[in-house]
Amino acid sequence: MKIVVNGESREYESGITLQLLIEDLKITDKVMASAINTQIVKKDEWDQTILKDKDVVELLHFVGGG
Repeated sequence: MKIVVNGESREYESGITLQLLIEDLKITDKVMASAINTQIVKKDEWDQTILKDKDVVELLHFVGGG
């Protein structure tokens, strides 16, 4: 299935969860917020949220600056 992650199209097997996607991208320690098709998904729901074909996922992290 195809999903879009932060504007980039990616191919994944059906049934992947948001948590597994984040782990696959190796950004587990960086992601602070997520949304699927503009709907916020709470962190404690990531492992239960199954992605579907053509989902648009936004993974956000905060960057400190000065």
